[in-house]
Amino acid sequence: MRFALLFALSLVALSAQPTAASLPTDGLLSEAGPTFRIADNQLPDPLKLIAYGDQRFTNPANTRQTNPRIRQWLVNQIAKEHPAAVIMNGDVPLAGGVADDYAVFGAETRVWRDLHLNVFPTLGNHEFHGDAQPDLENWWNAFPQMRNRRWYSAQLGSRVYLIALDSDTSLLPGSNQARWIEKQIEDLPPSIDFVIVSLHHPPVADVQQHIEVDHNPRPNEIALRDYLSKAARNSHANFLVSAGHIHNYERGLVDGVTYLVSGGGGAPPHFVERAPDDLYKSILFPNYHYVKLTVEKDRLHGAMFRVENPEAENLTVELKDSFEVTAKTR
Repeated sequence: MRFALLFALSLVALSAQPTAASLPTDGLLSEAGPTFRIADNQLPDPLKLIAYGDQRFTNPANTRQTNPRIRQWLVNQIAKEHPAAVIMNGDVPLAGGVADDYAVFGAETRVWRDLHLNVFPTLGNHEFHGDAQPDLENWWNAFPQMRNRRWYSAQLGSRVYLIALDSDTSLLPGSNQARWIEKQIEDLPPSIDFVIVSLHHPPVADVQQHIEVDHNPRPNEIALRDYLSKAARNSHANFLVSAGHIHNYERGLVDGVTYLVSGGGGAPPHFVERAPDDLYKSILFPNYHYVKLTVEKDRLHGAMFRVENPEAENLTVELKDSFEVTAKTR
């Protein structure tokens, strides 16, 4: 089964898609402006978005490398929120080389399809568990609107701009992707108040000294952080970055840019030693969760909803963190 990326609210691709042969192995379209656009009158008011990552869709019999009960429950809970779009921070399948993992994704997220939700995925490391080209073919078969793209952008109404990146490809200064990001931000429409950057590996996270040290921020993503610190000073928009990879929840603020780690979609939880600058202070564990982003008159309101007791017979979520990104005064 193939799950088509749904842009049911009349999402329109802004440029023709070239054939794979015309693109470099690590490239995608570098067109000016948003890759996709949805008009204000095609979106609900208020505009609600869900961001979360690390679901690892695979055979539900596999309970060691993912939690299928939590994974499926979160999908249905997100559907009840009726968001305009779901932003997925990578590691959608357990193994990108296994086409059946995408079939499970399609089956388990059927409720999103029935509700005509827009789905914006990003590539994570689990999307590549084998040879890159066959794994990308599985990805593009599951999300055909992304054919020949590894990163892209979407304008959601007049005020929100999504930039979805591939942290498996270079983000270092001068790279193809970095130049594309710079062009996207330089050409932001003047009406945009909020830029949401989605990627898998986090640019900002609690640096671990003892456990999961291989999940600490890497130079590749730190380069993006440094660029955004400069871009945010001169932009008329405010920035929020949503990443995954760490199977927990964290929230930071660096040079006015809000950074989320939202990796609680079903993968085995990671305990983190929280640094003083982590704005999320709860010691509760595990943190299966999703983040709801609501666009209000002069701000973007964020709310983290955590599965209260993953072992309970009847699962529930509780509001465990909230924050706001205020629009800049024009």
